[in-house]
Amino acid sequence: MNPAAALLLVALAPAAPAPGPVAPGAAAPPATAADAWLARPGVQLTVLDKVSARSTLLAGKVGQELRFGSLIVVAQACVARGPDVPADAAAFLDITDSRQGTTPFHAWMLLSEPSQAIYEHPVYDIRLMGCGGTP
Repeated sequence: MNPAAALLLVALAPAAPAPGPVAPGAAAPPATAADAWLARPGVQLTVLDKVSARSTLLAGKVGQELRFGSLIVVAQACVARGPDVPADAAAFLDITDSRQGTTPFHAWMLLSEPSQAIYEHPVYDIRLMGCGGTP
């Protein structure tokens, strides 16, 4: 597992239960499989060209270079929630623009919280749609 995926799994792990009466020497119950984030081999993104109002679905494998206009997008990791909990996904994206003067994006993008990590670009908007495939 690459370091970015491992970091997300640690950061998104469920919080420990609130302390309560526990017998001396007893351990807290382990997290269930439903609480886990599952690594997925694919990523789906929607790219909006704000000039032409054209929306395009980009889909590919983790580590694959995806191109749209002057953008180059590489998903370093994509994780999704298990089937027994509300759907959610997160992807660590590297987004660069071949034009000079633009700021690269290297961060997690969350499906359920798109406003938490926004790729700010004058021409394009990118949004995570999900992670696909089975590990």
